[in-house]
Amino acid sequence: MQDVKISKRKPSFPVSDKLHSYLSNYKRNVRIPIFYEDLLRFQGSVVVYDKNDEDTLWIRVYYNEFEREDIDLSLKKIYTILHSDGNEQTIPFLNVDAIDYCTFGNSKPFRVKVRNILNDNYIYFYVKKADASRIYGLELEHMLSPYNLNFLVHKDTLIEEHISGIPGDEFIKDMLVNCSKSEKSQIAKEFIKFNERCLIRLLGDMRSYNYVIIPTHDFDQVVYKIRAIDFDQQSYEGKLNIYRPQFFKENLDMVNLVAETIQKESLDQYVLEERSAIAKRLLSFNNRMNGLLKCMMHDDISTKANITLLKSELHKYTHDVNFKKSKNMGEILRSALDFVRRNYETISTNYL
Repeated sequence: MQDVKISKRKPSFPVSDKLHSYLSNYKRNVRIPIFYEDLLRFQGSVVVYDKNDEDTLWIRVYYNEFEREDIDLSLKKIYTILHSDGNEQTIPFLNVDAIDYCTFGNSKPFRVKVRNILNDNYIYFYVKKADASRIYGLELEHMLSPYNLNFLVHKDTLIEEHISGIPGDEFIKDMLVNCSKSEKSQIAKEFIKFNERCLIRLLGDMRSYNYVIIPTHDFDQVVYKIRAIDFDQQSYEGKLNIYRPQFFKENLDMVNLVAETIQKESLDQYVLEERSAIAKRLLSFNNRMNGLLKCMMHDDISTKANITLLKSELHKYTHDVNFKKSKNMGEILRSALDFVRRNYETISTNYL
């Protein structure tokens, strides 16, 4: 397997007026009482360690007493907006247990832990600097994957729900070896579908720590799903293999698992299943997807060099001339989704 490299740190792209308007249409653009920059005014921090006393690359921040009260109240209000209708009657029963900050990665997020003091249930959400690439990635995940996503945008601040699961790198290192033969086969199947989904919707950099494994008990077995958790590298890179998780060395064990457990005929079947599922989701979200693509096609979210390289490699991969005609990342993505839709419609017509 040839390991692919991310060229360099992706810049953050501002949210355009068109994208803000789109987000407002679908109730994503909501006024919030605190901004990302407000949380940067922390007075100090301590390192957050995991259960094995290893540095998590997160720091727990604290604020002066006067600001902390206002910040806590604002974060509780955000919780009510994100997870309900903004009703503030529950605020007296909420407590902000921790605010953590991560300097690793593009988004430099704050992670907020909110606990219900009546029953000790808690939930996380993230406060990030709004980046157009990430917002496009979140919306595409919401429409084209099996999972719904909950997030809010206001001006230059992004509020994003926490996606629960076992980090892929931890699962591969500590748990994969203990899975049964049938479980490994099922995980391999899911990785094939995940790989295809990332390629079609041009979500890059899905190294093992950028997705989670979600085990669910179903009758007498455990069902495993794979879900992306990082959307910074949406439609930015020029190398096609950046959008294919199978080409990252961090996923080598998953690739070997596919080779060991899945036959070529089954692999082709799972790829076709995922393409068909995406085509059906495209039909369900037709108007919304068209609105998002119009925003992307008028937006600047990559470099000319990356656009030229990616449309050339996609043309070689699919032999679809529409990729050569694409002028920006939005048009490239539209061509990719049209390619999948046309193939699905052809199969459906032949079947009927």
